[in-house]
Amino acid sequence: MRASDKVYESLRADIVEWRLAPGTVLAEVEQSERLGVSRTPVREALGRLVADGLAVAQRGRGTVVSEVSEDHVEDLFVLRVALECASARQAAGSAQRASFDELAQRFEAAALEIEIPGSRESYYQLVQLLDDSIDEAANNKYLSNALRTLRVHLQRIRRMAKDNPQRLKASAGEHAAIARAIASGNPEVAAAATTVHLHQSFTHIMAHAAGSERQ
Repeated sequence: MRASDKVYESLRADIVEWRLAPGTVLAEVEQSERLGVSRTPVREALGRLVADGLAVAQRGRGTVVSEVSEDHVEDLFVLRVALECASARQAAGSAQRASFDELAQRFEAAALEIEIPGSRESYYQLVQLLDDSIDEAANNKYLSNALRTLRVHLQRIRRMAKDNPQRLKASAGEHAAIARAIASGNPEVAAAATTVHLHQSFTHIMAHAAGSERQ
């Protein structure tokens, strides 16, 4: 892996996980010293982060981590509904759909274990597996490429809303319903289950954002 790729992956992870908060200045010299590389790969990585929308170039400040506003969240979810429902429909028509029964069972089990210490990271990995499985079953590279970029921002927003055990438990049930619908081979039911999950996720995130502003 090239040095610029390593820097990009490291900075992207720090931004998504909120170790680098919105408004943080990403100074080339500071980041090159922190990551043990020259300024050139840092400069290249910062350019990619700006292109991704995770950072912005500001006159007089340099490159800074981009803000996350309610309007930003709403716009992302409008796109997310369109893309993920289309992907779920295509996955439900795939010959690979039978494998989603096992994923549904795993989500149903995860719902019962979500409050066990250390289980949440495993849960997020299971969510990633479902996303990857839907992408593979849908077999549409344009959809998967668009979703891959979108999900980076969604991971960042999810961390903003914190980990609420009750919401995670409900989310596991919603993911199980999506997997079951895909396994059944019914595109419209799969899209409907996806819509329900995305609506609940959006409502939870916006409620958390409103609560944070009142504090």
